[in-house]
Amino acid sequence: MTAYVIIPGIDGSDDKHWQTLWEREWGVSAVRISPASWSAPDLDDWVGAVQDAYDAASRQDGRVVLVAHSLGCWAASTWLISDPSRQVGGAFLVAPPDPDGPAFPRQAAATFTDVPAQPLPCPALVVGSADDPYCTPEAAAGFAARWEARWHLAGECGHINSASGLGSWRHGRELLEPLAHQ
Repeated sequence: MTAYVIIPGIDGSDDKHWQTLWEREWGVSAVRISPASWSAPDLDDWVGAVQDAYDAASRQDGRVVLVAHSLGCWAASTWLISDPSRQVGGAFLVAPPDPDGPAFPRQAAATFTDVPAQPLPCPALVVGSADDPYCTPEAAAGFAARWEARWHLAGECGHINSASGLGSWRHGRELLEPLAHQ
């Protein structure tokens, strides 16, 4: 059995976001992070929230897979790199924003601006969009390369969030399945 740690971006994922829809479907097999700083993200707070969610998810039998979106990708990668000995089955990193890009919320997410992309200690897949306002496909592919993750360009999906109108995002689930069951 696979347990999932859901790591949304700023303000969490709303009711129409694919992460929320997947979380509902997975039920007790999914644990969402709960940082105190949803709207004014603090990296240490978010990394601590990932640890708490991982602790809860790892109490279940089976593997733990991180499912991150947007700024949550940087919290997930920072957490993974901080202790490579953790038993994580994989990381599904969707639409990481470019900290050097013009749309990055530098003021709101100041502690996330200098986070390095380093090799991750588990299998990972980075999914990007051809028209993401927060990250070019080239930048996202570069993050994937530095994270030593596989890269997938999902087409023109905006920021791959609820505004993209993806619903439960079937294509994303198809991409996640091999990672979740390796």
